This record gives sequence, C-alpha cells and structure tokens, in this order.
Amino acid sequence: MDFKANNPLYLQVVTDIKKQIVTGKLPPGTRLPSTRDLAAQYKINPNTAVRVYNQLEQDGITFIRRGIGTFVTEQEDIIMEFKSEMAESLIRELVEELKSLGVKKEDVIEIVERSYSC
Repeated sequence: MDFKANNPLYLQVVTDIKKQIVTGKLPPGTRLPSTRDLAAQYKINPNTAVRVYNQLEQDGITFIRRGIGTFVTEQEDIIMEFKSEMAESLIRELVEELKSLGVKKEDVIEIVERSYSC
C-alpha cells in the first residue's frame, strides 16, 4: 500500500482484493480474513478494514454472512464484469498517457501485439 498516494488507503485495499478475486487467487465462495486479520495484513486501522469490506459488499463482489464472515461472490458474471471494468480502466489510462507522448494508434497496437507474443 502506498500511504502517500492520492488514492485513499481503503480504496487501494479494495482494488487489491478485487485483483485477487478477478485473477482467481480468491475463488468464488472463499471466506475472506476477519476485519482484524485484514487490518493486520495490510497494516491498516480496523475501522478502515470495515470500510473496505463494506465497499466490496456495496460493489457486489462480496457478501457478508453476519456472525460468519465476508465471502467472495459466487456469481461468475459479476467477477467477469469487474475484470472487464478493471481492464478497460487500465487501458484507458495507458492510452491517455501514450496519446500525451504522441504515440500513434498503429504503434500502440503493434506494441501490444508484440507484448502478448512474449
């Protein structure tokens, strides 16, 4: 976690957990650590960990079973939707940066194709 970043700390943790979910490191139905364990793992305040889990639930990528814990959604379509959104966001950021550098669309496509063939 980047404690000096402009992005709030809880959102950095939310993004990290979402990445773990969409890459399969946290498969559907997996029970996530308790808020206390999450706080220790990320070196954040327990209240921040609660906020992380509330945000993940609000986003629909996890669900909470009161008294049992927080679990990764079992709805594959939701996970795939988040994967697409994350990919689009990364690509948009990259394209904007490349545009500012004056890189042409054709060159970007060529670079991406070369990168995928490695």
